[in-house]
Amino acid sequence: MEGSNVFLSCFNRVQSVPISVFWKLKSVLVLGILLSSFFMNGQGSLVEKLEFIDAKRTKKSFIEKFIGMKQGMALDSAQMERDILRLKRLPSVANAYYLVAQTENGNYEVQYVLNENFTLIPFANLFSSSNDDFAFRVGLQEFNAFGRNITLGAFYQLDVYNSYGFAIRAPYLFTNNFGIAFNYNNFSTLEPVFLSSGTAEYRYGNTGVELLGLYEFDLKNRMELGFSFFVEDYEYLSGATNPQVPLNLNVDKHLFKLIFDHDGLDYFYYYVEGFRSLLNFQYVGSSDVNLPQFFIGFNDFTYYKRIGNRGNWANRLRLGLASNVNSPFAPFTVDNNLNIRGVGNTIDRGTGAIVLNTEYRHTLLERNSFVLQGNIFLDGGTWRNPGGDFNDFLDADNLRIYPGLGFRVMHKRIFNAIFRVDYGYGITPDAANGIVFGIGQYF
Repeated sequence: MEGSNVFLSCFNRVQSVPISVFWKLKSVLVLGILLSSFFMNGQGSLVEKLEFIDAKRTKKSFIEKFIGMKQGMALDSAQMERDILRLKRLPSVANAYYLVAQTENGNYEVQYVLNENFTLIPFANLFSSSNDDFAFRVGLQEFNAFGRNITLGAFYQLDVYNSYGFAIRAPYLFTNNFGIAFNYNNFSTLEPVFLSSGTAEYRYGNTGVELLGLYEFDLKNRMELGFSFFVEDYEYLSGATNPQVPLNLNVDKHLFKLIFDHDGLDYFYYYVEGFRSLLNFQYVGSSDVNLPQFFIGFNDFTYYKRIGNRGNWANRLRLGLASNVNSPFAPFTVDNNLNIRGVGNTIDRGTGAIVLNTEYRHTLLERNSFVLQGNIFLDGGTWRNPGGDFNDFLDADNLRIYPGLGFRVMHKRIFNAIFRVDYGYGITPDAANGIVFGIGQYF
């Protein structure tokens, strides 16, 4: 009875509260319940623990800085998807995915699982020089130096003459989206120079340094901005001459470069899907009127499509223009290793280029990490002659079309470990044919 009396007493007191006050108290109570529910649910969706599984060569401190998801944040599947895509684009990562498990107190444990690449890679390219002598390039690259996805590389090349160089690229040196790159090159090659009276052979040299700042705006957009100083020299060896073309040149030059990359590609080991646009714009200043200053810009549009479980359709369209100077040293070249497989080594030059490469890649054999892939391709392009006009792009003499076949031998867990062989056969007038070797996919 005593308990009942207490209850009735409290009830009577509530009844004695004015109606307006009662509704105010009720509103406060309801708001309190809603806020408590909100905070309880918010606390229940927090990332209590964030782990990186199988990150053996890549520093976990680098991954923590690189990704957007942090311990203590609310669980966000969209952010985790963005993190996984960024991770798969790193040279050190062959593939990645995430796992989520709920803990006993209602929070979440997140695991980023990495399948890492082996990133210390020797490489060798075999090709023919412009005079059909045997030529090669060998080198060594580490794509994950210090476990922070810094690239260190050096090469030696024999292309009639000796060349060498080294490079450092640290895209995430300062923050998770800001870094630098530095290159030094000392090139020396035998180059054909196309004159009105015929073809001349020159020894070409290019020695210089380049410094670039690298900035990543978001998941799909990044920029490189920088400059270089270099010396170009041409030494006449043999062939046709022209009174207006010097036999020897040694010119100090400087270059300003802007690269803008819109990258919407997604990767599953060696398969690629999506669209990418890569713009490269340069201004080259010169101290000699024989090698005048000029602007050059080109954009590579690439599109990849998965076809079934084993197929990959790949496409590249390059559109390029340079200052239309009537010079035999025009910047765009027609070359086996750059744009048209089978055409030969530096067979022509121009001040504009339209090039389309398309190929279908099909996995013929896959055993653990070893992959054998075949491909069928079509390379085609046209050029604007130095000092010419846009009608040159429609001139049949400037058009090259080369279908062909090839194969790739690759390793799924070694970064860029793709040995490539292609055979291209020209079907336009006065066409050539030939085999092209290389490391990595052609594009």
